[in-house]
Order: sequence, then structure tokens, then C-alpha cells
Amino acid sequence: MTSQFSSAPGPIGIFDSGYGGLTILHGIRQLLPDYDYVYLGDNARAPYGPRSFDIVYEFTRQAVRKLFEMGCHLVILGCNTASAKALRTIQTNDLPGWDATRRVLGVIRPTAEVIGHLTRNNHVGLLATEGTVRSHSYDLEIKKLWPELTVTGVACPFWVPLIEYNEADSPGADYFVKKRIDELMRMDPMVDTIILGCTHYPILMPKILKYVQPGVRIVPQGEYVADSLKNYLERHPELESRCTRKGTCRYYTTENAEKFTESARIFLRQDVNVEHIDLE
Repeated sequence: MTSQFSSAPGPIGIFDSGYGGLTILHGIRQLLPDYDYVYLGDNARAPYGPRSFDIVYEFTRQAVRKLFEMGCHLVILGCNTASAKALRTIQTNDLPGWDATRRVLGVIRPTAEVIGHLTRNNHVGLLATEGTVRSHSYDLEIKKLWPELTVTGVACPFWVPLIEYNEADSPGADYFVKKRIDELMRMDPMVDTIILGCTHYPILMPKILKYVQPGVRIVPQGEYVADSLKNYLERHPELESRCTRKGTCRYYTTENAEKFTESARIFLRQDVNVEHIDLE
């Protein structure tokens, strides 16, 4: 089947519904700085967490297609909700018709692959958006690889707004962070390892560490996704050869570009040049 997209080599695409995927992008660029990247944030329609499976799938599908049109042969869904609700359907239903040589990867599998090595007593906690917790995607992926693990998930509906409104360091954030950690530990007091199942949550790390019990390990996703991508490219040289390497990164948002620049500072601690883009 002839591809609908250019066969010329291009950047690696990173997609998120908002800003959290910037933590994934940062981790990847730290480990793999030579490649070119395109970051696309669907900020105008964020958050994805409370939305239905069908809507998240359609929005994610539009974004992946746009990144393919921009020259990407590989797209990372740097969004747990999109990974949970849309990744498998895109891989199964869309890629064969679009271009079977292109790839879309998520952020749940890399974390699931390592979690069994990180827990000491096989009791794992998950803090994530409502959509990710209700999808049971982490439970299913982890059980495939580590059937002996117990996974307990708690939704944290106010954490993303706290971060995006730059309130992560405020006293008010303490209440919401402590409340969800306490809830998780009531549900399973044996939890010794907690997955941050939303790419925003590393911004709250100082508060999270303040309220977890000593010895509980916190697992942000950035470094594990980066390690997994490095390994993936090494195992798939035919795909790696179609990823350009000039060390560049471009940013696009479906929202106001100036607003994106302001919020991106929270996640990257630097200014970025961003362009507005339409997906529909």
C-alpha cells in the first residue's frame, strides 16, 4: 500500500493534550539530544482526562495524522490518557491504512516494563487522571508482565489545574496532594512504589515527597520512556534511519501561542518559540 505521507526522513513527534508531555520531551532530549523533535499540544481541547474514549481517540487520531503530515515517522503519545484510551485503536485500525511502516508509541508500557524491578514488596500505587485510572490500562499492562503485583489507583482531579495555573508551589496545593496520597495509602497501606501516571505530576514532586512515607519510591515516567525509546530505535534501525538528527525542536499548540509560551516555562524553565496549529 502506498503511504499517504512523504517518505523523506523527518523529526520524532511528541503529542500531548496539554503541557505535561513537555516532561516526557525533556527526558527524551536529555538522553537523545541529537534527534529532531516536534512537540504538538492540543491545549485548546485539554484536559483529555474526563473525556470519553471515543472523543480522546478522535482527538488523538487527528494529532497523530497531523504529525505524520509534518514528516514524522515515529510519534510518542506523551499523554497517559491518550495512551490509555487511543493508542491501541490507532495502532490496530489506523496505521495499516495510513502507512504500516510508521509507528505510534505510548508512555504506559515503558513504565509497566520496569515497575516490577522497582517495587520491593509487589504493592504498587498509581496516581493519575480519572480517565487513566478508570481505563485500567496500567493494571492490564502491569499484570501482563508482572502478574504477582497488586496495583491500586487513585484519581487526582485537581492536580493538573493546580500545575497549569502555576499553583504547584502554593500552600493550597498541599491539601490536594496530601488528600490523594492519604487516600491511596488507606486503600493499600502496603504500597511501597507509586507511579505518577500523568506527565504533569513531576512538577508536584516536592509536595509529593513531603507527604509520602519514608521509603516509598516515586516513579515519574520521563527517564523510563526515554530509555525505552533509545532501546526501541536501536532495535529498529529501519525506523531510526528515517529520524533526522540536527538537534532541533519545534513547538506547536492548538491554543494561543503566547499562552503556551507562558505555561511552557513552568515545565521547561526556559522560553520556547511556538506556533499555532489547527487539527480539525
